[in-house]
Amino acid sequence: MSNCWRYSPELPEDIEYGIIINMAKICLCLTGSTLQRDIEVLEKYRKFVDIVELRADYLTPDERLLVRRFPEMAGIPCILTVRREIDGGLFHGGEWSRIKLISMGLAFAEADRRRNFAYVDLENDLSVPGIEEAARTFGTRIIRSYHNMNGTDDGITEILRKSKRIGDEIVKVAVAPRSLDDVVKIFRSARETEDLEKIIIGIGEFGLCTRVLADRLGSQITYTSVKGESNMPMAALGQLDPKELSEFYRFKSINEGTTIFGIAGFPLKVTLSPSFFNATFGTESINAIYLPFPVVSIGAFMRLADEIGLKGASITVPYKEAVVSYLAQKSDHVRLTGACNTIVREEDGWHGYNTDAMGFSNSLLNFLGTKDLKGKRITIVGAGGVAHAVAEEVHRFRGKALILNRTPIRARELAETFDFKWAALDTVGFARMEKYNDIIIQTTSVGMDSQIDSDPIEMYKFSGKETVMDVIYYPQQTKCLKRAAAAGCRVIGGYDMFIRQAQEQFRFFTKQELSTQAAPNRTP
Repeated sequence: MSNCWRYSPELPEDIEYGIIINMAKICLCLTGSTLQRDIEVLEKYRKFVDIVELRADYLTPDERLLVRRFPEMAGIPCILTVRREIDGGLFHGGEWSRIKLISMGLAFAEADRRRNFAYVDLENDLSVPGIEEAARTFGTRIIRSYHNMNGTDDGITEILRKSKRIGDEIVKVAVAPRSLDDVVKIFRSARETEDLEKIIIGIGEFGLCTRVLADRLGSQITYTSVKGESNMPMAALGQLDPKELSEFYRFKSINEGTTIFGIAGFPLKVTLSPSFFNATFGTESINAIYLPFPVVSIGAFMRLADEIGLKGASITVPYKEAVVSYLAQKSDHVRLTGACNTIVREEDGWHGYNTDAMGFSNSLLNFLGTKDLKGKRITIVGAGGVAHAVAEEVHRFRGKALILNRTPIRARELAETFDFKWAALDTVGFARMEKYNDIIIQTTSVGMDSQIDSDPIEMYKFSGKETVMDVIYYPQQTKCLKRAAAAGCRVIGGYDMFIRQAQEQFRFFTKQELSTQAAPNRTP
């Protein structure tokens, strides 16, 4: 067994002997300008964390003189860090001043170790025998760290091994992955250094999975922060709130038996999938975790999936078509539409499904109170992966449709598959909508996130007789739906469709039925 997974030497009484538990500790990074402010933040989040890191470089000059008091004030194991600007810190003084500040923080008697820092973070290029000897004398463990705020080194394994000097030092590497291929490097280096006590961190949005899966990396500590507490760009660094890590991702329950799922797409600023699945796994008592994976290359995602043993994933824009080439088996929906939004790892490779189709048709037919679309003339706006699924269902339920798309050739290709009509998103297309306006289905991403004030069919004038569906679920009412509702149309957003397709994904992922009707417990 890899030493990334350890038996707890002191199991709580309510945990059965022999169960492998997550041994990585949650550290709260404190970046207040005063010690008192740091203590106030700690008190708010104390129940979620095991350690705190005092970032003394964020303290005012006067407060820095008091750092040695902090461990006793905190009453919890503390890391002393005075980070240089080159490593992402705020210490602007000379190196001698920084060394002096670190030394001041360590100067307590060996007999009263509760008042000492449990750890001190020293860069791997810093060699000050006096500090190192003082740390060992006062029972303070050294974290020997390396930071690359601008990328991911090829030789992470070598950096980790060369960083360790003597004694019980913990080596630390924090790098900034720019793609999921960089994250693959991080996990591979973790496997190659299983014999080392270490901390490995991926900085930024691509590195979020390294923080949640710290124990899978054999990382002894994962770092969290509180948003809005300082001018430190925590969101850019990819750090999570300690409550979010503890409760939303159930960090302490992640162990060797935890199954990993996720969502692949870009950007992932607006997605309810992690909320739905993590809440559902919790209520269904399933040992699984669901993570967001921002993807700039579907190939890189598939390589990371193999590296971390991902069991299944939701695939969202813009990769629903690109992922099809990686599938060993395709469902009928995927073969017909050429789009896949769900992949599951099986013995013979990846199996692909499309739950958008079922989610859409169940949602719309339930809203209409009908069993089919016979006699309905429908406009489908868009020609992407979701539009393919919608067109298939409209055809299956005997509706007639017009496909409108900004790129006419894509509209034609989709329309010809089902013998539908097609046109561009222009005056000619909007004129043709007059004959296909019983139901209007908006399937593009226009209306969400950065395009929240946009309406893809703003040139179309609603009569009030149309039923209008927008597959976007956040915001709950897009500009298009608001305009339609104001004209007297019946409108339905994408939230119900999302829930229905996610419940179907759950069945593919877990091979079991939901016993509860779970729903996301937060907005994106």
